[in-house]
Amino acid sequence: MSFTEPLSVNATGSVQSLPRTSVEGDQAIYSSSDGNVVITADHTVAKRIRRVLRLDLRKLSPDPHKPSENVAVTMSTYIVFDLPIDGYTNAEALVAYKGLTALMAASSDAITVKLLGGES
Repeated sequence: MSFTEPLSVNATGSVQSLPRTSVEGDQAIYSSSDGNVVITADHTVAKRIRRVLRLDLRKLSPDPHKPSENVAVTMSTYIVFDLPIDGYTNAEALVAYKGLTALMAASSDAITVKLLGGES
């Protein structure tokens, strides 16, 4: 089963519409028209269940060695659910996710800002 599309994400300061551009097995890819914003949903079931939602971004940035030239740079951020085959329900995984995202968003994203600054 697929997500309702297009997906909408504000990861660059403006909302991007991402239609599904690829489906292969248990992976679906949603991409902006220029390919600079990509969301991938992937599911792997082996000894454990791994479910991933990943955001990849690409942009041009001044080359630190040649500031008059631009180079493509990328970043990604993702959420991974790593579950045993049995023992945790989807509802329990959702509670854990909500707890973590609430911690990261609390006090104007204070923990996330600290994490990005290298604190632990």
